[in-house]
Amino acid sequence: MSETTAMEQTASDSRQEASLGGGLGARLAGKYMTFKLANEEYGLEILRVREIIGLMDITRVPKTQDFVRGIINLRGKVIPVIDLKLKFGMIRTEATDQTVIIVVQVQAGDRDLTMGMLVDEVLEVLDIAEDQIEPPPNFGTENIDTKFILGVGKEQKRVIFLLDIAKVLTVQEIEQMAATATT
Repeated sequence: MSETTAMEQTASDSRQEASLGGGLGARLAGKYMTFKLANEEYGLEILRVREIIGLMDITRVPKTQDFVRGIINLRGKVIPVIDLKLKFGMIRTEATDQTVIIVVQVQAGDRDLTMGMLVDEVLEVLDIAEDQIEPPPNFGTENIDTKFILGVGKEQKRVIFLLDIAKVLTVQEIEQMAATATT
């Protein structure tokens, strides 16, 4: 490949990356509720969040996966609760005065599922602009699943993983959660 052709290809690749990133940023720009798991920050589209509740008694459900902490009774409705740290392969969430349950809505087949996510701390609602969002990281291997990461938000020196809550759990896990809620 000639030097001119190589430079043209590099310029073309850069334009393509910019347009992908720009389109992604435009699609994902908006308000996100941010929260912490260990020392990492995550964000959920604010429209997915139904409410934030303080930590309450969680009843363990037998024969569920480890990351399923159990169910809670929220104003007469049974809601399954997952420990997001366990789902992401971190150590179990230990309760502090900052620990909360974020109640979210996800699609379970042809119906919506309301579920809780146990997190270390809710931070704030951020308005993340188009130019502050980059595509999810590419680790160069198929062994690392990042399908649940919509993009990476940059706020000053912070890095915030923007989550697609519908892809954090597999279809089978969502169906199991839905069954747990109706049992």
